[in-house]
Amino acid sequence: MALVVVLGGLLVLAAAAPLLGRALGREAAYVLAGGTAACAAVVVALAPPVLRGGAVVASWQWLPGLDVAASLRLDGVSLVFVLVALVVGALVLAYCARYLDDEQARGPVLPLLVVFAAAMCGLVLADDLVLLYVCWELTTVCSFFLVQTAGARGEGPGRQALVVTVAGGLALLVAVVLVVVATGTTDLGALLADPTALTSSPLLGPVAVLVAVAAMTKSAQVPFQFWLPGAMVAMTPVSAYLHAATMVKAGIYLLVRTSPFFADRPAWTAALLAVGLTTALVGAVLALREHDLKGVLAWSTVSQLGLLVAAVGVGTPTALAAALLHTGAHALFKATLFMLVGIVDHETGGRDVRDLSGLRKVMPRTAAATAVAALSMAGVPPLLGFVSKEYLYQGFLSTGEGSGLPTWVGWVAGAAAVAASALTFAYAMRIVHGAFGGGEVSHPGLHEPAGLFLAPAAVAATAGLLLGPAVSVLDPVVAAATADALPGATAPEVYFWHGLSPEVVMSLVTLAVGLTLFLRRDAVDRVLQRWSPPSAAGAFDAAHAGLLRLGARAGGPDRAAGDAGHLARPLLALLAVAVPAAVVLTGGDDLAPRATSGDPGAWVVVALVGAAVVAAATTASALVLVALVGLVGLLVAVWLLLQGALDVAITLLLVEVLTAVVLVLVLRGEPRHLPVGADRRAGRLRRTGVVALGAATGLAAGGAAWALTGRSPLSPVGATVLAEAEELTGGTNAVNVVLVDFRGLDTFFESVLVGVVAVGLVVLGRGPAGRRAGPTGPDPATDDLVLRTGTRLLVPLMLVLSAYLLWRGHDEPGGGFVAALVTGTAVALGHLAGGRAPFARTPRLLRPSTLAGTGLLVSLLTGVAPLLVGGALLQPYDVPVLGAVGVSSALLFEVGVFLIVLALVVAAVHTLDAGTAPTPGTRVGAPRAATTAPSPAAPGRGTTTGGRR
Repeated sequence: MALVVVLGGLLVLAAAAPLLGRALGREAAYVLAGGTAACAAVVVALAPPVLRGGAVVASWQWLPGLDVAASLRLDGVSLVFVLVALVVGALVLAYCARYLDDEQARGPVLPLLVVFAAAMCGLVLADDLVLLYVCWELTTVCSFFLVQTAGARGEGPGRQALVVTVAGGLALLVAVVLVVVATGTTDLGALLADPTALTSSPLLGPVAVLVAVAAMTKSAQVPFQFWLPGAMVAMTPVSAYLHAATMVKAGIYLLVRTSPFFADRPAWTAALLAVGLTTALVGAVLALREHDLKGVLAWSTVSQLGLLVAAVGVGTPTALAAALLHTGAHALFKATLFMLVGIVDHETGGRDVRDLSGLRKVMPRTAAATAVAALSMAGVPPLLGFVSKEYLYQGFLSTGEGSGLPTWVGWVAGAAAVAASALTFAYAMRIVHGAFGGGEVSHPGLHEPAGLFLAPAAVAATAGLLLGPAVSVLDPVVAAATADALPGATAPEVYFWHGLSPEVVMSLVTLAVGLTLFLRRDAVDRVLQRWSPPSAAGAFDAAHAGLLRLGARAGGPDRAAGDAGHLARPLLALLAVAVPAAVVLTGGDDLAPRATSGDPGAWVVVALVGAAVVAAATTASALVLVALVGLVGLLVAVWLLLQGALDVAITLLLVEVLTAVVLVLVLRGEPRHLPVGADRRAGRLRRTGVVALGAATGLAAGGAAWALTGRSPLSPVGATVLAEAEELTGGTNAVNVVLVDFRGLDTFFESVLVGVVAVGLVVLGRGPAGRRAGPTGPDPATDDLVLRTGTRLLVPLMLVLSAYLLWRGHDEPGGGFVAALVTGTAVALGHLAGGRAPFARTPRLLRPSTLAGTGLLVSLLTGVAPLLVGGALLQPYDVPVLGAVGVSSALLFEVGVFLIVLALVVAAVHTLDAGTAPTPGTRVGAPRAATTAPSPAAPGRGTTTGGRR
């Protein structure tokens, strides 16, 4: 359960972060940092059995029908990555307490950073492939939203990052499916315990390719490297965490974790070596070419990740141990450098090395910490980066051991690693010298930042300094991680001095070449600036623009038809395709023997529907059309009621009522009559054609229903639901039981979509500056006394009916969706009758965004709660309230659905009412007068009359 405490603690911190931000401002970051550090302490407390070769496991049912469990496993590999995520996360959050202002701390950054930490921890602790994939995608979503906090500057880079990493996520999803097909399980622990179940399958090759693609997109390897530097538009704490401990390290973790399946495959080794070392060289050259300090660090991350990918690809115990050790070293020096560059930017207002010099004289402690971290990145003794680089060299030289590749490949890989590391030394010195070197102080008015601002970076820099000579302290961790990454392997002993060895000579060459490049930096810079490398980001943007043009061209005919008022054209095209397709799909089967209704009432309903449809197609009145369309829906609801589908009938009836009210809101102030054009004869001919086309479409739809329904008795699944629903769930309403219990996860995701639409309507209803579009004063009341009085009488009754339908939904027709439609109809009637406050003055608790967020949270917590006590996701349970009286989980879930659907209805009504409200004195259906600016002397909306506004 301790692992659950770690993840649960992070989620609680994320949920509390907005409240803490409002209460404490930026000081809330210290609370979050302390909580994250406490989670790291729990992991450290669990480490002893892991270091002895064991593992800490927690598991509970998740999707028992698919044999998928929510399993967590802390072993040597996950110990390294989870400590990196938590320790660096705590430092970055502490850094946020002085980097952010109070307003920024109340925004989404702090909650997203904690969720990011939770997602990364869930990914590396996951002992089931499905859970691993879910957390993998969650890190993608978190990084996207964090990049979007940059505002308009983050739109392009965020889109690039999202598309690339989501494509990699899809590759991982397909790989998971293939693994299940090959082995019949998603249990990662079982697969690692018996790799032959996968390695003996013919699907091993495709799985290896898909895993490699997923890791390369996540870890920004060539040709997917462009998204990571683009993400630098995000604020510095986000960049520090993304580059040092999360997101990009997820790809490295995936490669390390899957090494037992692929490490002895020559193609795997060759592919990762080629891609990794190419990325290391390209990233290092582009980093040396940069003048922006964050740009240097961004391309540096790409280069360092390339070295890690190549080392994991070698697959020997030495190489894997080196990759794991360098993962920790990279996290420390990269987090330090990002935080210190953020301090420089924060204090000077710029990051261009050409505009900075001499800052060591006014910021000596910042300069010292930057030098320590940069030297560790450059691989200079006695820092931790030097030791990890030595082991990387040793790992590359071991390439031929067991991989089937010739030994000379190891020397070529070692030479490429030396070249990349020499470039690393050169750009590391550019960071230190460019910002802090030189004799003249570029910003003489500066001073050393506050101690609390500098402390997180100083702690990370000091750790890199002390752990270099004392690296043997990390030997048990590296040994345990290597043994778990490559079962049966023995990791080399980790110590500081290797003596006179090939890797020491390689280090000397690295330092010599790197120092030469730094001393000749002006000449090197001139050469690099003349080089114009091909832009992968530009290629992505061009491909994206081409895709949009293709979509515009494909949708051009329909859009042109709509613009010209000929909406029948798309319908005609659809009909021309749908009818032949239906014939082909049915295979020409005999369609004649179908049951027909013997109830004369049903035929009466059919006749009335036909008459209403004909009348709707021929009327010229907008209001009559609305009434007739609603009548058709009402008659269909009656027909459903006659068939016994009470739930569907009630839902359809409420949808029709709400639709009619909303349409009246839309039509306020619009002409009473539908446009027919100047030529009445042409208008009649056109109407006749539309009627004929509508009739043909109706007949086609009816024929499809006739052909494709009523062919078989009740399915076995349906029979099981009807027979066992009450025993399994406690509910007697089969429709509600299916929606809430049997497919509750699907219902939850649909609710998420509804909530997103509601929030989108709120955003669309605002002007460019984020203010509410349309009238800002009170909605003018209509002069229809009957409507206003009737609304006042009906709304309380509708609210009572809504509560009743919500309460009874699990056993009788009703539920959260239906109850929300009733309440939404009451809201819409209130707006239609006038006198209700506009959206801008709606209480915060009743605003669509608040309703949607609360509903999602209620539904999510209701479904997840059983997991905390060892149950299954969305497992039914009762919450005792008054002794024997309890509240079922189904009701709680329905409350969440109710709030989400109500949010959508309220958002739609507010948006329509704000944009279509008539001017005072205008009757519904009357033509709207031309809008003119009010005279300064004339009283009206927005003017001052008699001292009142």
